[in-house]
Amino acid sequence: MGTAALLAACGGGKDDTASSSADSAGGTPQKGGTLRIGALGRASATTRDPHGVQGNESDYLIIALVHDTLTAPGLKDNTVGRLASGWKSSDDLKTWRFTIAKGATFHDGSPVTADDVVWSLRRLRNTPAGAGRLPGIKAENITADGKDTVVLVSDDANAELPLLTRLATFVLKKDTPDKEIAKAPGTGPFKLDWFRGGNARLLRNDKWHGGPVHLDAIEVTMFESPQAMANALLGGQIDVASNVGAVAARTAASRKDIQVTRRPNDMAMPIVMRTAEGPFADPKVREAMKLVVDREAMVKQVLSGYGTVANDILGTGDPAYAKDIPQRRRDLDKAKKLLEEAGFDLATTYELVTTEDIAGLAESATLFATQAREAGIKIKVVKQESGTFYEKTWLKGDFYTNYWGTNDSVVFFASKTMVTGAGQNEAGWSDKSFDDTYRKVIGTAGKKARATSLRELQQIVHEKSGYLLWGMADGIDLASAKVRNLPKLPGYGRVQLENVWLAR
Repeated sequence: MGTAALLAACGGGKDDTASSSADSAGGTPQKGGTLRIGALGRASATTRDPHGVQGNESDYLIIALVHDTLTAPGLKDNTVGRLASGWKSSDDLKTWRFTIAKGATFHDGSPVTADDVVWSLRRLRNTPAGAGRLPGIKAENITADGKDTVVLVSDDANAELPLLTRLATFVLKKDTPDKEIAKAPGTGPFKLDWFRGGNARLLRNDKWHGGPVHLDAIEVTMFESPQAMANALLGGQIDVASNVGAVAARTAASRKDIQVTRRPNDMAMPIVMRTAEGPFADPKVREAMKLVVDREAMVKQVLSGYGTVANDILGTGDPAYAKDIPQRRRDLDKAKKLLEEAGFDLATTYELVTTEDIAGLAESATLFATQAREAGIKIKVVKQESGTFYEKTWLKGDFYTNYWGTNDSVVFFASKTMVTGAGQNEAGWSDKSFDDTYRKVIGTAGKKARATSLRELQQIVHEKSGYLLWGMADGIDLASAKVRNLPKLPGYGRVQLENVWLAR
């Protein structure tokens, strides 16, 4: 990102968004029809607030289709415009000015103004998770300049600030009461028709600023298990099973009437070890745990081969990912020696908390516990319901699993989960050398100039962090033969369905 350079990208642009209107299977897009899509979720974890914590993929899918974020992941660039048509920075990389896309309106017809965006971003920043969603930006430093320009002032120089606005900066009308948030009009390609028990029907927004939308409607059905969702697809009850997982993909592989879309670097399922205190505070213990895991076996058994081995660094899809850092491999002898040097108590049974929020997550915990026994480590896997997990374990627990999508940026995870004081610092990690290197990275304008510092940052993560990232799961969607142009991007990119169409 060049200093003070206009980084314009039209929201919903055909060449830059998660899928283009040129269908990979051939054919001219047809208008009309209802796409029936399944997504994972649990009724007890349902969230209707765009600025809340979305434990359900079904909730996030609905919210992301109804409400636009300022920016989004793109095909050519990590960050492209969504509700913002362009942005530019001050020379010191602290002040960023975002321009609202021309013609952007809410579903009730009223124009989107800078005041709406400012109110929304301040509301987001003031949520419990706000510091992690807009890191380094205080609520009072989000202001309007005229009707169509929003100004964000960062605490520090930050060349990557637009990237941080991709996933949660959903825009609502200014002063929307909390009790009306669930039904508030959005600015996205679809508008809410109805919502019942986690399921929803969305209608095409003919006036979407991002361009034409092909489908008449999208019906979202929530499923509590990947298998139930896959069965619904195979039985013809839905057209797409979203992020259904490896087991379902393997089952459907022989069906010629079913499309299998694989999105590499889609889902990280790290094991988080708390570094601030507790049994994993010693770096030697954390290194030992990273040497205990058999990564190839995890990918083969948990992901059925639909994934790749990882190296304990989040952001594997980043163009600047440090592939030259030696791959950590299983070494039980070294692990045992490190545990002995650290005085690790092998008589204690350690609880590894997990959920069944996504396919394979609980299975990964169980297999890791089995592998750890070979080093004399006793682990009991504890499954928690999603709501309980986010209330009692996430950001607090000593030892737990979690999952992250949109793994195309090392800096994204550094800013949100690893720098000292980050709002979503899952491991309670604080390392001065990491913090200094992070600020050096984001304070350098040119990507090439940042390369050396960015590699150093990844080396520190690899050696010291509380993340044991054994592998990356492919994102897997199953679809009936008539579905065209599903997004190919992982993470948030896969919920951008405005260019999907149905062949008839």
